[in-house]
Amino acid sequence: MKVDVNAIKSLREMTGAGMMDCKKALEINDGDLDKAKDWLREKGITTVAKKEGRIAAEGLTFVKVCEGCKRAIILEVNCETDFVSKGDIFHALVEEVAEKILHSGVKTQEEAAALTQEMIVEATVKIGEKLSFRRFQLLDYTPEEGIGTYIHMGGKISVLIKLNKDDPEAAKGLAMHIAANNPLYISRELIPAEEIEHETAIQTEVTKNDPKLADKKPEMVANIIKGKVSKVLAESTLTEQEYLMVPGQKVGDFLKEKGLKILVMTRYLVGEGIAKKECDFASEVMGQI
Repeated sequence: MKVDVNAIKSLREMTGAGMMDCKKALEINDGDLDKAKDWLREKGITTVAKKEGRIAAEGLTFVKVCEGCKRAIILEVNCETDFVSKGDIFHALVEEVAEKILHSGVKTQEEAAALTQEMIVEATVKIGEKLSFRRFQLLDYTPEEGIGTYIHMGGKISVLIKLNKDDPEAAKGLAMHIAANNPLYISRELIPAEEIEHETAIQTEVTKNDPKLADKKPEMVANIIKGKVSKVLAESTLTEQEYLMVPGQKVGDFLKEKGLKILVMTRYLVGEGIAKKECDFASEVMGQI
């Protein structure tokens, strides 16, 4: 049946549910608002909608590899509290979401979110917190290529890498290094030009405000700026970092020695980039009195 737009709008205002959920509820219930409202409650969609304004910045990252289908996934699912993130129900949800996406044909975040929506809604109702499926990456690899994974602190940080050839020991060590040192780029040539320009502008201002450089020749100052920029970029470039597993050796030298090349590098940290709400617990309690 064709659903009236005004009915969708009314149901959305009553329940806070999304437009497509309201449309579906009305279609299933022949346009009856009350039945559609009950259907949204029964499916837990109304409960989820009420939690939309809350911030979910805790949670877990996770990595799973399917050796049979030569595919790997890294993902992040969020909840509101660290307490929930440590619970068995949430852990099971994250693994279930990973398994579902790993064996699907989804390519985009929108497709993955639609695929896992029902699982997220059911878990939200069961747990009682806002939950959100935040991000994922799928990697396909050949039998000749290698996959490295590492999960730190039970899922606070996860790393997934793909190598040009299979070397399990090296792959594991490199993944651990990436988890600990958080490189932003694999090699210097992969750093975007705008990032180099941004850092150059910062270091230029720093040198302008350094009284020790006031009497230096312009060409000397330019070299100093170049050196400072290079040092900062090296700290965030994997191949130029000192390798955690072999002190005194750069990661780039280790890779060359082993005949390895990192083709893909992904590192997820739970909640990175999410603005967390500052909460004054005492004031919150008093506000409820």
